[in-house]
Amino acid sequence: MQLKDLTSFLDSAVPLSFQEGYDNSGLQVGEPAKKIRSGLLSLDVTEQVVEEAVDKGCDIIISHHPVIFSPLKQISGRDHVEKVIMKAIRNDVAIYSAHTNLDIVENGVSRKLAEKIGLKNIKVLLPLKDRLLKLVTFIPADHLDRVRDAVFSAGAGFTGAYDRCGFTVGGTGSFRAGAGTKPFRGEEGRIHFENEIRFETVLFAHMKQSVVKALLQSHPYEEVAYDLYSLENENINAGLGCVGNLPEAVDEKSFLTTLREKLNAEGIRYSNLTGKKISVVALCGGSGGQMTGNAIASGADAYVTADIKYHSFFEAENRILLVDAGHYESEKFSTELLYDLIIKNFPKFALRFSEINTNPINYF
Repeated sequence: MQLKDLTSFLDSAVPLSFQEGYDNSGLQVGEPAKKIRSGLLSLDVTEQVVEEAVDKGCDIIISHHPVIFSPLKQISGRDHVEKVIMKAIRNDVAIYSAHTNLDIVENGVSRKLAEKIGLKNIKVLLPLKDRLLKLVTFIPADHLDRVRDAVFSAGAGFTGAYDRCGFTVGGTGSFRAGAGTKPFRGEEGRIHFENEIRFETVLFAHMKQSVVKALLQSHPYEEVAYDLYSLENENINAGLGCVGNLPEAVDEKSFLTTLREKLNAEGIRYSNLTGKKISVVALCGGSGGQMTGNAIASGADAYVTADIKYHSFFEAENRILLVDAGHYESEKFSTELLYDLIIKNFPKFALRFSEINTNPINYF
């Protein structure tokens, strides 16, 4: 298949519109028309990972962390980023990254981490906001089913675990066709009244183009009236972090020991012990120190994340066990997410997991 077949799928399945403003997910290196037969999955992309891809005959590296975060004015091999890009281009290896959008998407990085440590009844800690649109349009009554089905098939109408969600109400629309028009009903120059249905549904912002295209292609009118509204609703199934329950409450030292074993972590930092049993656990893969307040508000006994600042440990104030399990350790399972997603949709595409430990942090 072509590179664009895979990237188009990933751009939609792990929506680029979900990524944070500072992020740069998506295709980093590569020509969309390039033929690809196999891929290498890695948390990071280093020169060693590019060499591994070349040695294993992989046409693309699919990573969690992007190579390019900041604009590049030149590529001359001055630093790690430029060296990786140059090596990838020389060897015709494409690079694609799914970063904060993979964190935020439903069943994303944090949920995978929650499952790895055995949490149950998992919910999103900080639900996604400001990424929903409401579509309102007006359809001749006898064409409702056709238009509605087209809009739903294009991806609109999802609310939590429910699909094809919409609302209709009848009414009378009016219009007068201008000179040179070809009205579906009515006559040029004369006002016409039509029995119409007001149809409403919701969609994610990244689906706007495909949903509107489906609406326009399925609607019988020459000029289609529709409105799009931004919604402030939270999406409780997508967002940052997770919170869930351990199968049974454990003491804090036992929890830390289990966490270290599950993540194969060589060093875990944690706040003062609270003396309480750990039953409810909040977590966020990667840098989630800014969500400590959300973890406390969720009623969690412990919050597991990475890159916690020194003074944040004071802020725990014996209200919660604050645990820094390491950035690499808390996100390394992201490659499993990407593997499952790609193989399910491209079962004949060969995928390998990188054998390179890209963790830049060493422990003494």
